[in-house]
Formats: sequence, C-alpha cells, structure tokens
Amino acid sequence: MDANLVKRVSFAAGAIPVALGIVYWGGWPLALLVAAVGVLGARELFEFAARRGIAPIRPLGYLAAAAMAPLALLAATDDRAAGVLGTYGSHLAAGWILAVLTGCLFARRPTDRPLEAAAVTVLGALYAGALPAFLLGLRHSGYGERSWPGAWLVFFPLVVTWVCDTAAMFAGRAIGGPKLWPGVSPGKTWAGAVAGVLAALLVAPLYDALVFDRSGLEVPRGAALAIAGVLSVVGQIGDLAESLFKREVGLKDSSALIPGHGGVLDRFDSLYFVVPTAAAMYRLIGL
Repeated sequence: MDANLVKRVSFAAGAIPVALGIVYWGGWPLALLVAAVGVLGARELFEFAARRGIAPIRPLGYLAAAAMAPLALLAATDDRAAGVLGTYGSHLAAGWILAVLTGCLFARRPTDRPLEAAAVTVLGALYAGALPAFLLGLRHSGYGERSWPGAWLVFFPLVVTWVCDTAAMFAGRAIGGPKLWPGVSPGKTWAGAVAGVLAALLVAPLYDALVFDRSGLEVPRGAALAIAGVLSVVGQIGDLAESLFKREVGLKDSSALIPGHGGVLDRFDSLYFVVPTAAAMYRLIGL
C-alpha cells in the first residue's frame, strides 16, 4: 500500500464517523459544515483563476457560497421561510449578480479581464456553494433533526460514489488498457470507469437490504439500482470536469488541505454532480 493511499484511508477512518454524526444530527450543524465546504471550494476555484491572471470578486463569491446551505436548510425545514424565499429568492439572486457586476465596474479595469472575473465569481458560488447545498434537501426531505432514515438517504449517494471511485482506481491500476479521456485525466481508463459502474450496481441492493429496509425506508430494488447506475456515471463526469479545470492551470491537486486527498474540490468533485442528481431522482420516486 503506497504512502498516499495510507493517508487517504487514515483520513477517511476519522472523517467518516464524524460526517455520519453530523448528517444524523442535521439542521444547522450540517448546514454550517456544507457552508464551510462551499467557501473552501470557492477559494480553490478562485485560486485556479488567479493562476490565469483572473481576479474574481472574492468577498461576494464567498458570501454567496456560504449562504447557499443555510438558505437550503430554511427552504427545507421552515414553511414560512420557504414561502419568503419562493417569493423573493429570484430578487435576492438578481441583487447579488448586480453587486458582482458593480464590483467589477469599480474594482476592475478593462485590462483586468472583468468579464472573466464576473463569470468566475458566479461559477465559484454556484459550483462550490449551490450544488452541495442540495444535500440539505436530501437530509430534510420529510425528516427532522437526529434522524437515521434521513441520514441513510444522504449516505446512499455518498457510499455509491465512494465505492465507484475506489473500484475505478484499483481496477484502472490493475487492468490498465485504453485511457478514458487522456487529454483531461491521463490516469483514468475505460476499465476503471466500467468497474466503477459495476461496483456501484453491486453495492446498491446491499445498501437497500442492509440499511434502507432495516431503517423502515421503502426503496424498491429497481429504483436503488437505477439511482446507483446514474450516479456512478454522473459522478465520474463530475470528476472529469474538475480535472479539466486543473489541467488548464497545470495543477495535480486543487490544494493540499486534506491529507492524501488534495483539496476540497478534489474530494467533492464527483459529489458536486451526484448530490443534486440524487435529490432529483429521489423526488422522482417519491422519497
């Protein structure tokens, strides 16, 4: 076992129980964790831009990235707040975009690439802040704080993604073969991608039987398989999308924040795509 893999396993062994506890509790502890992840992810994306000579409006980007999870929590748990957000949410979003554009007008000269600065500011808030905020909807779709069924609904797409990523990594190393997308991520192979999908399809009925059934959640086996199959593909697309950004700026990792994993974007690249997709598929089957 190589040193990097040891670091990954050691970090996961400590982080997974903590994450499970916070997800079980839900509410504001979970919202604050997701908000922190959003800000850290936005920071890494803004650092990518800085390497290309682009200067986003960082305070506004961080503010929006941090606000997404609390707003999602209020929308999922407070009917009155949900009504206010439904009425005025679009106005709030428009006001923030106007603030970003005004910030570019006053703080960026034409030679400072203001178009790219505005675009990266918006992308950072939406990609790193809004996409993971769907996790609050997953957790609180019918379940309040301190709920195991709510926690297990969140952990299903996470487990599918982790199993898919792990199987893809080991199969890619062991089998090799044609590269999946060498111009974007030269280490990934078709063998690894297929192994990841198959592993996700294998773990789905096990999770359904051992976790969903025992916690009183009625998730049809076919639905669990369909969700896992879609998420295993979508997650790998998310991984490649983040690799594309890193390839542009010449980085292997988005940062060195997480031992053995790189940065926040490296750790959550698949989940940025998986979490909102899982939320949509849960809604389709009535969860």
